[in-house]
Amino acid sequence: MSRQLVSHSPDLQRLQDEGYDIEIRSNSLLVKHVPYVNSAGQVAYGIIISELSTSGTTTIRPSTHVVSFAGGIPFDNRGSELTSIINSKGRTPVAERLIADCIFSSKPPEGYPDYHAKITAYVNMVTGWAQAIDPTVTAKTFPVIPASEEESVFRYLDTASSRAGISLITSKLTLAKVAIVGLGGTGSYILDLIAKTPIEEIHLFDGDTLYTHNAFRAPGAASLEELQAAPSKVYYYQGKYSAMRRGIVAHSVNIDETNVAELKEMTFVFLAMDSGPAKKLIVEKLEGYNLPFIDAGLGVYRSGDALAGIVRVTTSTPSHRRHLWDGQRLSFTGAEDDEYESNIQIADLNALNAVLAVLKWKKLFGFYADLERELYTAYTIDGSHLLNEDKAS
Repeated sequence: MSRQLVSHSPDLQRLQDEGYDIEIRSNSLLVKHVPYVNSAGQVAYGIIISELSTSGTTTIRPSTHVVSFAGGIPFDNRGSELTSIINSKGRTPVAERLIADCIFSSKPPEGYPDYHAKITAYVNMVTGWAQAIDPTVTAKTFPVIPASEEESVFRYLDTASSRAGISLITSKLTLAKVAIVGLGGTGSYILDLIAKTPIEEIHLFDGDTLYTHNAFRAPGAASLEELQAAPSKVYYYQGKYSAMRRGIVAHSVNIDETNVAELKEMTFVFLAMDSGPAKKLIVEKLEGYNLPFIDAGLGVYRSGDALAGIVRVTTSTPSHRRHLWDGQRLSFTGAEDDEYESNIQIADLNALNAVLAVLKWKKLFGFYADLERELYTAYTIDGSHLLNEDKAS
């Protein structure tokens, strides 16, 4: 109930987004970690407690201008009690497991229009004196807010979206199941990016082991002990990202004709795998399943004593498929069969490849505006050229 009340009440949501440590307890609004000056002239921390008037689902205008304060009696930085706002003193139970030490009363001519205005006004009246002693103290602590499985796919609330005011836009990415086929350099960066979106389930497909060379082209930093254990890539990444979110499903297999049907249940698929017959099989099956997908790839080669090449993203949707075949946008030739193929992987290029793929994915689902509606993007390393082609009609 309290989480829903905050999310449905702009004034409470604003307090939370600005970093205040708020809690709803016994129909009261608590704002914790409020700096004040105690009787010894030291900075201490207390709790401001306000009544909380609601319509049942959202807050309404505060019914009173007064608040209670728990934690002690506030003073100014010269040793005088804040008599200008202290209405009365005395220990009084105000909420479950909470006893107030005094009551504040400071009423503006028109009263307080909402709880953001009311709380911030009282916080400033108390905290200003504490900041005169220590300018670094603040009531804005940005606490981590745990989220239950019923509330969110994340283990803690996504305050980044709410602070930016884009929660409704972010909700467009609430897809049921998204697969990443290939957890090498590019695939692992794709996971790093989409793990921070509200996808319900992220399925990882890769049958390989995480080796040292993988660690040098992937996000984060694998420890020596982790690499020595030679973990499966998918279980390693599942463990890493499950610390942040739920719904990461590991499949320690490479996709072939025996298991490609598992992709049929997906909502969207990212391909971040080597070229070869297996990719051709997957592409043909995804088209047959009528699923949208993005294939991310890069080709890097030696050019004298430097490296050159292209970072590529190819998009296929149920209404736009032919460019893959007519324009030969995908290679199904394995490196062992092509003398021009190489397997040079660089972390920054893998990251760029993943970013371009995820940007396009977000465009497809309306998170970003998409003016060109390109289905093929290529970045040329040596000239920093970004080419958009195969535009959807």
